[in-house]
Amino acid sequence: MKKVTAHDVARLAEVSQSAVSRTFTPGASVAPETRERIETAARKLGYRPNAIARSLITRRSRIIGLVMSYLENQFYPVVIERLCQALQQDGYHVLLFISETEEADNVLADILQYQVDGIVMASTTLSSALANDCINAGIPVVLFNRVAQVGPMGGYSTSSVTSQNRAGGRQVGELLVRTGHRRIAWLAGSENASTSRDREAGLCDALAAAGLPLHARGVGDYDFAEARRAVLALFRDPDNRPDALFAANDHMAIAALETLRAELGMQVPRDVSVVGFDNVPQAAWPSFDLTTVQQNVEQMVHATRTLLFEQIGGQVMASSVDVPCVLVERGTVRKRDAT
Repeated sequence: MKKVTAHDVARLAEVSQSAVSRTFTPGASVAPETRERIETAARKLGYRPNAIARSLITRRSRIIGLVMSYLENQFYPVVIERLCQALQQDGYHVLLFISETEEADNVLADILQYQVDGIVMASTTLSSALANDCINAGIPVVLFNRVAQVGPMGGYSTSSVTSQNRAGGRQVGELLVRTGHRRIAWLAGSENASTSRDREAGLCDALAAAGLPLHARGVGDYDFAEARRAVLALFRDPDNRPDALFAANDHMAIAALETLRAELGMQVPRDVSVVGFDNVPQAAWPSFDLTTVQQNVEQMVHATRTLLFEQIGGQVMASSVDVPCVLVERGTVRKRDAT
């Protein structure tokens, strides 16, 4: 069967071949009646535009690279879905790269091979070196869910979108103090992650305002198994256990709930209150009913898209966007008698 070409569509629609090309180029200007004739002809002939050929002409692949370190945290599948939907509406497609920090050089080589138009780095654990390498290679980069480093001249080195993590951490601390908790523990994510540091700082702000120290601290490294080990260590002494645990994300908070209930025989929230951060879909499940802080994924994705397209369009000034977050109270926090 003969392959249908743009020339065939142009001949049937009685338009120029360049009009066919513009019709299937996102953002190009075509008169509505002309577009309708061309699309009707394309459907009749079964024509599919050649994206590779178009990219050679426009020098745009219309591919956005999305770099992540892991998908175990259920916050990120939600991000992928929303980001793909938003970019596809603009005629772009997402190519997903999974990389640990030590694989950064290999990922950069892959990214350059696919000639992506821009990159979204949605990982709290990947180093800033990869982002800088991409920028030096001329590829626009936006950091998602992490804060960019401040450059030597005082401005941001890379555009970034994150939640107001310190404010979110402060809200949790104020809730726990207000409900009578006095031995509040923190379960950190990665020590190098800005999200974890800022959420902890907000918690400590609230505790300091109430004249309370941080009772205990563990590191879960944003990992289920590591969070389990950290929780076992934090609650090892039955005479000095925390009465509340704030985890840096819901993934670790759910690990904490499982460990406290199944391995330590504790009841949540009767024996200890637990709070997470992200408001992943599982947090609302009745078996968890987790009190948490909701990140506004829709606003974060919209801001990411805006910053990325500004850079693709030629804007070179990096900027940072902080999106407000909201405390979601459910069933894992109870009011206690202040002592």
